[in-house]
Amino acid sequence: MIERFILPKLGAKKVDAISMQDIQALHNKLKATPYQANRLLSLLSKMFSLSKQWGWRTDNPAQGISKFHEEKRDRWLNEEELSRLFEVLSRHPNQKAANAVKLQLLTGARIGEVLTAKWEDINFTRGIWIKPSHHTKQKKTEHLPLSNAALALLNDMNAAKLDEEEHLFPGRAKSQPLTTIKRFWKTVTDEAGLKDYRLHDNRHTHASHLVSSGLSLEIVGRLLGHTNPLTTKRYAHLADDPLREAANRFGEIAYKNKAI
Repeated sequence: MIERFILPKLGAKKVDAISMQDIQALHNKLKATPYQANRLLSLLSKMFSLSKQWGWRTDNPAQGISKFHEEKRDRWLNEEELSRLFEVLSRHPNQKAANAVKLQLLTGARIGEVLTAKWEDINFTRGIWIKPSHHTKQKKTEHLPLSNAALALLNDMNAAKLDEEEHLFPGRAKSQPLTTIKRFWKTVTDEAGLKDYRLHDNRHTHASHLVSSGLSLEIVGRLLGHTNPLTTKRYAHLADDPLREAANRFGEIAYKNKAI
């Protein structure tokens, strides 16, 4: 965002010469993509907050600018779509990236957490992924229980890795992780016929299927690393199916006893 938007428009100005109007104009320019516009505004606010801290200016010109309304995404894969995705992943020539997506789907983790994970973070004995605080959004160490499927995937990867590899998904540079799989993801979703489906939506798919299977929002929230219960509330409507199934059980009993 700095290279694409900030430097072209503001790069020639000194820090203390940038006004709220400059930032408002840049924010307004991205009105058609409100999510991106708001992330840009947050970045600028952080930058100018640091400039105050460093004594470069006395105020933050990004504060007081209203963010655009963002529609919360509700895109997740049903079982048929999920089957198509796994089928494409299983035969893709880039198995390193494919395994990263599989691990994200099996754990509900953020893709950044997956790509930066190290082998030392995986406790195979206890079946736990220990996410360091500097890799999590909440800046807290998380202990995520791993499913049998996730452990099987990690065991296969571990058996095939080179001794000197410290990251689960090593990049080209030594001791550096894979940084992005966006191009890979585009080819996979196109081949699987998945429309309007982002990498981050894999997290929603994981959570949605857990809630639909009857798990409580509290448990799902803990698995996703949510600190605010309201964040998990977005999946509340998916809890209707297990409730309806429970209600139908009594309905079947009543029907058998000719109460209806």
